[in-house]
Amino acid sequence: MRTFFVLCLLQLGLLSVAQERCSSSAYIESVKSSSPAEAERMADAERFLQKDRMLFSENAKGATAPVIKIPVVVHVLYNNASQNISDALIKSQIEALNRDFRRQNADSVKTPARFQAVAADIEIEFYLATVDPKGRGTNGIIRKQTSVANWFNNDKIKSSAQGGDDPWESQNYLNIWVGKLISGAGYSSAPGSDGNKDGVVINYSAFGSSDANGYYNMGRTATHEVGHWLGLKHIWGDAQCGDDGISDTPTQGWYTQTCPTGFQSTCNNGDLGDMYMNYMDYTPDACMNLFTEGQKRKMRTAFAEGGPRASLLQSKGLKEPWLVENLTEIGTTVSIYPNPAQAEINVSFGAERVGKVVSIYNLNGTLIQSIQVKAAVQKLNIAALKAGMYFLRGEGLSEKFVKL
Repeated sequence: MRTFFVLCLLQLGLLSVAQERCSSSAYIESVKSSSPAEAERMADAERFLQKDRMLFSENAKGATAPVIKIPVVVHVLYNNASQNISDALIKSQIEALNRDFRRQNADSVKTPARFQAVAADIEIEFYLATVDPKGRGTNGIIRKQTSVANWFNNDKIKSSAQGGDDPWESQNYLNIWVGKLISGAGYSSAPGSDGNKDGVVINYSAFGSSDANGYYNMGRTATHEVGHWLGLKHIWGDAQCGDDGISDTPTQGWYTQTCPTGFQSTCNNGDLGDMYMNYMDYTPDACMNLFTEGQKRKMRTAFAEGGPRASLLQSKGLKEPWLVENLTEIGTTVSIYPNPAQAEINVSFGAERVGKVVSIYNLNGTLIQSIQVKAAVQKLNIAALKAGMYFLRGEGLSEKFVKL
């Protein structure tokens, strides 16, 4: 009896730690039970991902499709200054996602030899959005101070009316919310979810990559949750010896809460053993290092024609802004004339901008020239520029002009 009691305590302890990694399963089941219509959409999406399991990187002619690029908007909800994470930390998270999804992570060498053949470059990349849904320029980061002290996996963080922040169009952006999350290090919606609640939520303390020691210090909570967002299940199928629906991930007894140092086998999975180093297990960040070819097929199938993530391929979220607001942050209205022009333009900057630096960029975002403003109205020679559209940018300034 005492042994049974100890085992029960151990199991409860493991469950408690495991819940700190991810609460997506509980969240998705809650959504399904409260909304039969949404449950059916999720089921339809899963059927699509299972039925259409073709390698999206190959089309009918056998040509290779380009790497999928996903625009990301990060909503930072902070109750105090310590939760208002830095731009640098946010960028480190994007870099971590790209390393993991492109298999450019340095610790890929730790993948056991028995799994090297199925370890995959997913050929999906993530970029902070450059333009918002209205066509205005953005850095892809939204910051909002809130009176809410703690968030749970109930989607309130995704609603401005409840102290959070509304999502950008989920058909065009991957929304990631960051705040003080109590119910786990992160959770994600599943393909087929309500577009107003679609995206990933990460605890601010598990977001980004840093040199600090810890369970979640390499940005892999987001890697795990984005895997869910693209249709992956936990590697143990959320049941003892369960099925995650992926043929090249061995059946596994349960989640792996620790960081094993060698071969581990459950559920009679033979010489392969457990793939506890898969991003969809619960091991610490330092022990994760691969997705598989089967997981790749499922995630990329989400972008196939008719797939639950296909609309992202048409997103303008990484394009140049097409709506420019003339009112600048320093209180002056800037105008350019003549526009279009062939050799010279006059720029009315206003006296407040004299002494500041502005720059000319082409449509590709390449810096062409930087100019110091010397007068409230200044002539700029554009005769040497190639014909096309350009942007004049500076502090609080983004104006476009056309060179004939």
